[in-house]
Amino acid sequence: MAAQSNRRAVIKNIVAGTASLGAVGALGAFAPAEKPVNDAALKNNINQSVCRWCFNDLSLDQLCAAAKGMGIKGIDLVGPADWPTLKKYGLDSPMCNGAEINLTDGFNDPKFHATLLKNYSTMIPLVAKAGYKNLICFSGSRRGLDDATGIANCVQGLQPLMALAEKHNVVLVMELLNSKVDHHDYQCDHTAWGVALAKKLGSEHFKLLYDIYHMQIDEGDVIRTLTDNHAYIAHYHTAGVPGRHEIDENQELYYPAIMRAIKATGFKGYVAQEFIPKQADKLASLRKAVLLCDI
Repeated sequence: MAAQSNRRAVIKNIVAGTASLGAVGALGAFAPAEKPVNDAALKNNINQSVCRWCFNDLSLDQLCAAAKGMGIKGIDLVGPADWPTLKKYGLDSPMCNGAEINLTDGFNDPKFHATLLKNYSTMIPLVAKAGYKNLICFSGSRRGLDDATGIANCVQGLQPLMALAEKHNVVLVMELLNSKVDHHDYQCDHTAWGVALAKKLGSEHFKLLYDIYHMQIDEGDVIRTLTDNHAYIAHYHTAGVPGRHEIDENQELYYPAIMRAIKATGFKGYVAQEFIPKQADKLASLRKAVLLCDI
């Protein structure tokens, strides 16, 4: 639940326009490893990114510099206030945010549609102008809705945005989150639900963010699921199960096999590291994850 609160706090700050994320805590925990990894040392069959909120102890400049040094190509989950910093380091923004209300108030509830329509209508052109493509969105909490009604409500809320997204070549990407541990009552908690919504919308400008950690918790069968549904997936997130920590040998998923399966689908997008570092040297954990996913 701490991870959920941290992420919600970050999103709330971004939406409120207070996305000035400073360096706090002891920077000694982020000492660089002895041998840096650079882009030339990687196979780069998988484009890798890292989620901003997982490394809030670093300033954005520090995270960008570290990411650039280990061959990471982008920073996930930042909005317009932070894009100039990413550009300064030559990094992409593979999954933009800042238009959502929060993780619980989403497109499955018509009472939020007017606000979401305004927010996304403003943000879509900004994403395109900055040269980016993916903009995150959320179903919201179920609040007693059955699956069919939730999908119908999402279609009603998202459909008016599809023409604008197509015009600007932007993709609205709904994240799959687990409702068992981290995001109780979240509706888009199974791949089948998200795919059903995508099919109803029938647009290449709506896809899914397949979070490997979340979907391992709620449905498992990760490789088969992503292989069968890859046409509807625009982006991936990682983390170790259980705990949402390092994707190392201390958790149950074998990420090299998952990355090979993603590559086999012909995927050309990004896989973003979204684990909460547990080890003292957090950047060493990130560096290890990059190498583990570099198949």
